[in-house]
Amino acid sequence: MHLRYVFLLLLSVIAVPAHGHAKAAKPNVILVMTDDQGWGETGYNGHPHLATPHLDAMAANGMRFDRFYAAAPVCSPTRASILTGRSPFRTGVFLHGLPLRLQERTIAQAMRSAGYATAHMGKWHLDGLRGPGVPILGTDSHHPGEFGFEHWISSTNYFDFDPILSNAGTFEMATGEASAAVFSHALKFIESMAAAHRPFFLVLWVSAPHKPFLATSRDRESFADLDEESQHHYGELVAFDRELGNLRQALRDWDLAKNTILWFCSDNGGLPDLAGGTTGGLRGFKASLWEGGLRVPAIIEWPGHIQPGSTAFPAATFDIFPTLADILDLPVDRFIQPIDGISLREAIWSGQTARSRPLGFLFRDQAAFIDGRFKLIRLQQDPQAWALFDLENDPAEEHDCSDAEPEQFKLLKSAFDAWRQSVDASVAGKDYPEGTVLPGESESLSWWDHPAYAPWLPDWRDRPDYREVLLKAVPPP
Repeated sequence: MHLRYVFLLLLSVIAVPAHGHAKAAKPNVILVMTDDQGWGETGYNGHPHLATPHLDAMAANGMRFDRFYAAAPVCSPTRASILTGRSPFRTGVFLHGLPLRLQERTIAQAMRSAGYATAHMGKWHLDGLRGPGVPILGTDSHHPGEFGFEHWISSTNYFDFDPILSNAGTFEMATGEASAAVFSHALKFIESMAAAHRPFFLVLWVSAPHKPFLATSRDRESFADLDEESQHHYGELVAFDRELGNLRQALRDWDLAKNTILWFCSDNGGLPDLAGGTTGGLRGFKASLWEGGLRVPAIIEWPGHIQPGSTAFPAATFDIFPTLADILDLPVDRFIQPIDGISLREAIWSGQTARSRPLGFLFRDQAAFIDGRFKLIRLQQDPQAWALFDLENDPAEEHDCSDAEPEQFKLLKSAFDAWRQSVDASVAGKDYPEGTVLPGESESLSWWDHPAYAPWLPDWRDRPDYREVLLKAVPPP
């Protein structure tokens, strides 16, 4: 790492390369994200039990990121980072279940301004409501429409079989497996946009394989020798993989594939205590800043434009917005500055290996900072609790090399301190025109305590996905 990075951290302009892939005329964009799928939970990453033939086919036909990071080790913060290109701490989404500030600017708003039809489908979890997913109210102050999504069929959080989704505020009961329900809506949207010859931007966030795990007997067949929880967990991923295959085939059948950027990733690292493991041998799990909690599978596919291959370039979910802005030539003023992401265009098309800006992560008392092969990490709020790892030679993060690499440790710590100072200013709202955070932007509550949901509570008591929380929180009269 060079000392100039300390100063570059506070600069957040998107550099548009002078060479590389030519701009395309309004390609469609689909962002697909799973929920709690670990880095090791793909066939192409060698999982011992799980086969993912359609993800494998996508990886073989697109660019696979082998060092792709969620912006946080839990879901809501990562989702905020995708929409804004910023560290979720800057946007007020410090933990899962917190709302994204309305003062932020999102990729959906930028795409809509550029003439795209915009849609969100599936799990939202950015409106400040906690608990298993319920359909989002049309009066919700932070529903997807408030952030630029023209169409939305969404749930507040995770969901399973026969979900109730909200179609722009109208509750609709879906039937069957959860991933299939969301992909079915997505295919109808894509087909309608194709018929209208309108470019589209679709954010498709499924709930698989988030707990509680529930899969059909058909999707559990391959895992009969595993414990029941593992059977259902991997069965959910089998169902997701099948639906992804249906989506990719539909794009080809409708002659849309060559004009569609399809980007897949997970929202955080894998879960513990599942047969065969979920992180591919990486240390830690969801809710930690070890590699197993942050590194996720990721692929970008654009037939005829992106050559098949893989890259070890360190990238993250907050790079998605800047990358698409670069490819689509969206104006820089679509961002709230500073951003933390960079365009991955040169990494994808020119084989760039060195990142211009380190990757910063914050979660509870934990902090991590990655620059190239080195990772600085702190697992508790203690200035003496820092450790340094060489991810190239020690991907399992077993050996603290801070004593062996004192100069790297010092430089990385200095750069982190500068970045953290910038983040703290963002937390206080200094990035917004108002110079502060508007009232109510950090409020979070359980949906059963929200007065507007009261009329539905009696009918929802018998639903298996709500029964347990409602019996505890709202005992029957």
